[in-house]
Amino acid sequence: MRIDLHTHSTASDGTDTPAELVLGAAAAGLDVVALTDHDTTRGHAEAIAALPGGLTLVTGAELSCRADGVSMHMLAYLFDPEEPALLAERELVRDDRVPRARAMIAKLNALGVPVTWDQVARIAGDGSVGRPHVASALVELGVVPTVSDAFTGDWLADGGRAWVEKHETDPFEAIRLVKGAGGVCVLAHPAAAKRGRTVPESMIAELAAAGLDGLEVDHMDHDSGTRARLRGLAGELGLLVTGSSDYHGSRKTVSLGEYTTDPEVYGEITRRATGAFPVPGTGGA
Repeated sequence: MRIDLHTHSTASDGTDTPAELVLGAAAAGLDVVALTDHDTTRGHAEAIAALPGGLTLVTGAELSCRADGVSMHMLAYLFDPEEPALLAERELVRDDRVPRARAMIAKLNALGVPVTWDQVARIAGDGSVGRPHVASALVELGVVPTVSDAFTGDWLADGGRAWVEKHETDPFEAIRLVKGAGGVCVLAHPAAAKRGRTVPESMIAELAAAGLDGLEVDHMDHDSGTRARLRGLAGELGLLVTGSSDYHGSRKTVSLGEYTTDPEVYGEITRRATGAFPVPGTGGA
């Protein structure tokens, strides 16, 4: 089995619609794909309706978290999307995205960059607006050559000249909420240092004690040495090890299925989840 447990669609900051994403996953030879848009489950219904035979969908979301001033992302799998407490927190995070984007645009304007809200809103479309959409606007304007080049101290990286803080969930609270909704928690790209500051291993140990299920180890932002170190840490803490593409369509160079999760780990995730079940493809509606 080929299993990719971290992808994004136009419901957040990917460039493929949910339907295009699941069709692309099948074409890439995947057996299982997780749709984990940022702080939203809006793409799930479309993905399920288009799900081709032979492909299983894991429903999920990537939750925006922050602790001790460090931004981090929590992959939440197979939770009940209507559970009130987790739903309210996701909505709180999403509601902060528009004023944050407008504030980043204002900072960029002050720096002499003629980006506009209309431009960013057009790029975001129906998705939850975020930094990647602002970064894409900078690419359109020729300010930076690629989206990744916008995530530096000069522009949109944490603490950068145009960065604006947003509401993010405490990761311990995120674990509590996801568990309360019957889901499973995996810390996304925990050592992706080029994105900004990362949490220390001591905090990962605290998160494990609080109920964290796993670490996303095999990821494009982790080199071989980092992966080996994280595997060792996961073993010490009794955490599951996952691998995923973190696919965003044309917004990133990584391909669907470029990194994958062991089938035994996937089986353990599904065994632990009680909020929802993987959805087998039936050939589309």
